[in-house]
Amino acid sequence: MIKRFKLVLSKIRITMKQTVVRIILLLCTCFLWSCNSNRTFTERELALVPQVQKMTLGQSSFRFKKSTGFVVENAEQEVIAGQLASMFEKAAGWKPQVIVGGGESSNQVYFKTEPSLGEEAYLLDVKKNGIIIKAAQPAGFFYGIQTLRQLLPAEIENNPTHENVDWLVPVVSISDSPSFKWRGYMLDVSRHFFPKEDILRMIDNLSLHKINRFQLHLVDGNGWRIEIKKYPKLTEIGAWRVNREDKYWGSRPKQQPGEKATYGGFYTQEDIKEIVAYAQSRYITVIPEIEMPAHNTSALAAYPQFSCTGGPFTVLPGGSWPITDIYCAGNDSTFLFLQDVLSEVIDLFPSKYIHIGGDEADKTEWKKCPKCKKRIKAEGLKDEGELQSYFIKRIEKFINSKGRVLLGWDEILEGGLPPQATVMSWRGTQGGIDASRQGHDVVMSPEVPCYFDHYQGPKDQEPMAFGGCNLLSEVYKFDPVPKELDKEAAKHVLGAQANLWTEFVPNFKHAEYMTFPRIAALAEALWSPKEVHSWDSFWNRIQLLQKRYDRIGINYSKSASKIAVQAQSEPANSNK
Repeated sequence: MIKRFKLVLSKIRITMKQTVVRIILLLCTCFLWSCNSNRTFTERELALVPQVQKMTLGQSSFRFKKSTGFVVENAEQEVIAGQLASMFEKAAGWKPQVIVGGGESSNQVYFKTEPSLGEEAYLLDVKKNGIIIKAAQPAGFFYGIQTLRQLLPAEIENNPTHENVDWLVPVVSISDSPSFKWRGYMLDVSRHFFPKEDILRMIDNLSLHKINRFQLHLVDGNGWRIEIKKYPKLTEIGAWRVNREDKYWGSRPKQQPGEKATYGGFYTQEDIKEIVAYAQSRYITVIPEIEMPAHNTSALAAYPQFSCTGGPFTVLPGGSWPITDIYCAGNDSTFLFLQDVLSEVIDLFPSKYIHIGGDEADKTEWKKCPKCKKRIKAEGLKDEGELQSYFIKRIEKFINSKGRVLLGWDEILEGGLPPQATVMSWRGTQGGIDASRQGHDVVMSPEVPCYFDHYQGPKDQEPMAFGGCNLLSEVYKFDPVPKELDKEAAKHVLGAQANLWTEFVPNFKHAEYMTFPRIAALAEALWSPKEVHSWDSFWNRIQLLQKRYDRIGINYSKSASKIAVQAQSEPANSNK
């Protein structure tokens, strides 16, 4: 009996020893894991898009945790830091504290003003025990935060709480600033209307890529999209068309007598204020485009008295060419109407630039209109081409009187460029070349490769699109400064802009598909200096960035990843 008791006791001791050893091993493993959790990253693991100007990657990493805080200097910085802190709250389940002022301590993110830096420049210094972001202006701090956001795990982007994510940022030193001040994107909301919530979502996604100009094409023949209180029929009538969405864009019959116009929508002035404020908080300027003298059937359907013929007109349900509907340039009431419209628009948009279109103005009606003929004679104009120049110059004078700058498509060069106008060159780059040589600022937006309504892959594998094919690689290679320009003229190139026309883009998911990842390629072409441009590097980073897109929920195109295989015979005497 005693022997059995001793044997059992011996086994208990052995078991206890094994348990203690296991506990010790587990504690050691946890300790070692904790020590190694601040791991060192390689450059190929980073997906910074656009690529930064200068970067030195170090050893180890900084770890965000519940005790991490943001220490800022003022209310503007507080808002910027709060945006990233709110992302942690949704993704991690805890929110870093944002403090205005405060002493130095470890594991904090510090905002520090550095007056010597440019308006959008920033310095980001990540060490194992703290992070410092330096900038001269709020925009620089915002872009520093966007870079920090891209250095964090992709899980930061989506709302479900992730309890097992190690929120590490590599130790790195970054000095960064943009190459061009205009990094733009235009969305056509006339051909197809996108609700306010979609516009806000697009602003969010553009800001990730450091895009800073967002043009809204608010007016065209297919719909008037902005409330003008003095002229309520612009939205009561002009915002709606008959529903022909089941038919091909270019073969949609016009509205017939007795048919109701039910397809469309518009933004109230309160919507516009919210959109503008939301964009401002992400350092994006929203630029309104109010088309004139053509592309305005939606306005003439509401107020036909401002046309040459008096109408009647109906909002176009689809494509129609040529579009001869045009404002009457010989009627002074036309200009009073447009000044009233622009006054309300200018009050809503703080943008320095007001885009007035000016493209594709068919002058058939001007040639027949007695009032337009009289205007040509009275003003000593040569022809209808100079009448368009007269029209644009008269509008520019009004816009300038409001402290703003007129921006128009390159057709505004025809008949003589308005004195202070800025040109957006879409018919290639020649319009921009001519304008910059005349001392005017220009934004390059050539159809190739900046029109995102064009195909981005094999046509038989892509949804219906417009025109040719603008591949991701072609967008990436784009240089907005033509080689023909000398240094003085090149100074007038503000940057470039991508345009998404929406004839074949019926909903927001489709708009995302046509935009991403091509906007990432353009963002890098405009932000990053030429010496860091590398297609191979970008291609690696875009694969990683797409994982972030997945987390955000962006419906991006994968066309660039499609491989086309073509068999080709090789001459027998070829030398390899």
